[in-house]
Parts: sequence; C-alpha cells; structure tokens
Amino acid sequence: MSGRPGRALSWPPRSDDDYRREAAAGLGEAALAAFARVRLIVLDCDGVLTDGRLYYDAQGEAFKSFDARDGLGLVLARAGGLQLALLTGRDSPAAARRAADLRFHAVKLGRFDKQRALREILDELAVDPADVLYMGDDLVDVPALALVGAPVAVPGAPADVRDRCLHVTAAPGGAGAVREVCERVLGLQGRFGPALVKVAARAWLPTGEDA
Repeated sequence: MSGRPGRALSWPPRSDDDYRREAAAGLGEAALAAFARVRLIVLDCDGVLTDGRLYYDAQGEAFKSFDARDGLGLVLARAGGLQLALLTGRDSPAAARRAADLRFHAVKLGRFDKQRALREILDELAVDPADVLYMGDDLVDVPALALVGAPVAVPGAPADVRDRCLHVTAAPGGAGAVREVCERVLGLQGRFGPALVKVAARAWLPTGEDA
C-alpha cells in the first residue's frame, strides 16, 4: 500500500499502542474494564444500525438505510475474533438481510422480550453476560442493557436509557455509532491492527462456517 507518490506506507497505519490510546480516550474506568473483556457485540436495529426512520410503501415496510462505515466496523470486529448478534423488536426482512450479509452469529427478530431473547443468544453462543456489549436506543432495551457487562447507548436514546449505560457514543445511530464501538473494543483489546491486516489482505472473508 502507498500514501503519497514515492512514499511507502506501513500497514496498519499505526501501532497497537496508538489504537489502544485512541480507543481509551474519554472512557471511565468501569467502561475501560468492561470493553476490554467483550467477546460478543449485540445490537438493536432501528436507531442503532439505522437512524430509526421507517420507510413504508403500500405493501408495508419498504427498506431501511444502513451505514457502510458501520458495516466495515462489523467486518473488522468479526475479523478480530468478536461474535456479533442482532436483537430487534421488528420482524424486518431488511434487518435479516443486513445481518446475513455481515454474517452475524445470532439473529433474533420480532422480540420485545429482549432480556429473554438475549439470554437465548448467550446460551446459543456460550458467552457469559459479563463478556457482552449490548447497544440500544430506547426503553425497550433497558432489560437487555441491565443484563450485560458493557451496556452502551446512542446519543438520541432517552435519559432513562443513557443513565443505565457505561458509555454513550458520540456518533448517532445509523451514522457511525456502531463503527465507533467496534473500533473502541478492538483497539482496547489490541485487535484493531491485526483485523485491518486480515481484511486488507483479503486473506479472511466472512463465511457461515467462520467461528
């Protein structure tokens, strides 16, 4: 890879220590400790993976808008060895397709009983609640947020949600919030640089058989 003409660029661009310092910026001690042990990232869809807007045509929900930067963040998270899950109250074909494209390890659609659904995910993937980051945006997410070691909210979430979280992202839902969290977790765990190498080299592609 190269930057300016005639100037070689090392890859990844920065060291693991640089990424670790950047990821730690602005996090309190509790959040640092929680993020450092995350093995599974569980995401709500509307308001987290999207901006929360619902687009309808005469037949019902027509489409959702997803952020490509968030998508790359999730690819990097998977390449870095993290597991991914989607847990949403809407039974949305668009959400199912997005999760399939990104090779999520578990998907729960149409589930407003979010703590129960989350426990099912934890059982299926054999992950302890303390090793989970859950990211939500509204009151229905509170029971799931209460179960995990790393509860995270987007800035547009109600105060009752934000106040129960260790971290509130700077970026809004559907516009970089997921990418921000993926980079923080990977950076704190020393996985960001290796994930960049894996993805850039195209030596790793997500498939249904990947762990």
